[in-house]
Parts: sequence; structure tokens; C-alpha cells
Amino acid sequence: MIILNLQDIKGSYDLMLGLGSWCGPSLNLRRHNWRRFSFPLDWMISNSIADVSRLLKNRFGGFMDLENLQRTDGYAHFLDDGVAIFPEEGGTEPVNAHFIHDMHYNIISVHDFPIIPNVDWTVMYPSYKEKLNQRITRFFEKIENSPSVLFIRWGAATPEEAIELKTTLSELVNGPFNILLLQPLDGLKGVIDMNWTIDGICSVQVPLDNPNDEAVWDYVLNGLSLTNFWA
Repeated sequence: MIILNLQDIKGSYDLMLGLGSWCGPSLNLRRHNWRRFSFPLDWMISNSIADVSRLLKNRFGGFMDLENLQRTDGYAHFLDDGVAIFPEEGGTEPVNAHFIHDMHYNIISVHDFPIIPNVDWTVMYPSYKEKLNQRITRFFEKIENSPSVLFIRWGAATPEEAIELKTTLSELVNGPFNILLLQPLDGLKGVIDMNWTIDGICSVQVPLDNPNDEAVWDYVLNGLSLTNFWA
């Protein structure tokens, strides 16, 4: 029986990237200087791991196509690959962005469509879709050609859902890879290994109430390193 815990996935990887469910994985990979590329799910909300598996299985087919999009309640800061954009006329508050929901994949863009007075959000769609397509192309190029990959996802997942994700990724990745799942639990104060017996998947429980806690992320990411394969 194989039990893959945090200590078992430590080591060097040629590529590390986030698979949602929010910006946390990408932000913390960047904080450790392990994020060398922009990928499609970096700055989106993807609450369902099953939807992410479906998206990958479809090779992002139809993802964020205009006919599937709907503006929904909520807003966040407008970002350029994670960096807040401020108004051209100056000011101390960043520009805000619409929440744009892909109804087909149930994934929300939260940082890509700036709120501009008297301008419909769709005006920015062509430039956004071009950028997204570049990130999708890069995603496949890097995961297909990296000798080793670590995928990181924050969010709830059952063992069955995790196996589905692994199975889908195994059809896309040529080399060995691991999946690190951070599963939020209300009331938890530390990090707990879940002792799953699924080869290639490490799942840990982390506190729900402060997903931005750098101490938690540092504990989980401790012992990892990035090679210079893509330097």
C-alpha cells in the first residue's frame, strides 16, 4: 500500500503550476519564485474539481467562448498576470474587474475584464481571448515537454474526483507528475496529512478561515524546489 504524504512529494520539479480553485497556488508559487509562466486557470475561480477535469479532458475546447459567458455579481481588482492595474489618471485604488462566468464549465474570470464607466465588458473580450489562447497553448507545451511536473490545487476533492483528475492529466503529460491537493477544513489550526493511498496524489487538510496564510503555504511547500529546465 502506497501512502503519499507531504514528505513523499518533496524534491525538485521542472514545472510547478496551479489548477485552482482560486489564485492561491499561483500567488504562492510566484512568492517562492517558482512561477515562470502564465497559465489558463491562474487567476480564475474553479470551485469544482470535476469541472476542471472535464475542461482538461476537452483540452479547453469552448472555454470562455463568448456565447457561454455571463456577467455575474461580484468584482475584484483588475490584474495583469497577478499585478494590480491602477487608473491611468492616477489614484490609490486599483481598477476593479467584472466577474464573468463561463456557464459551460462553471469557471469564473475575476480579474480580466475591467469595469469601465459606460463601456460594456464585451469590448475587452477579443484581447482577453487572444491572451487566454496563448496561455492554453503554453500550458500544453510546458506540461508535455517537462520531465517532471507538480500540479497544485486548493479546494475540496473526493478520492474519486482526484483519481479522475490524475487520469485526465496522465493523457496530457508525458513525464512523471504529482498532484498536491490542499483541502480546506473549517476550524483547523494546522496542516494534516490525509494519508491517501493513491499513487501520485498527496492530499492535505488546511485551515479554511485564512486561505492567504503564508505560514500554512510555506509549511506545505517546504522542501520543494524548481530546476532550471525552463530557465
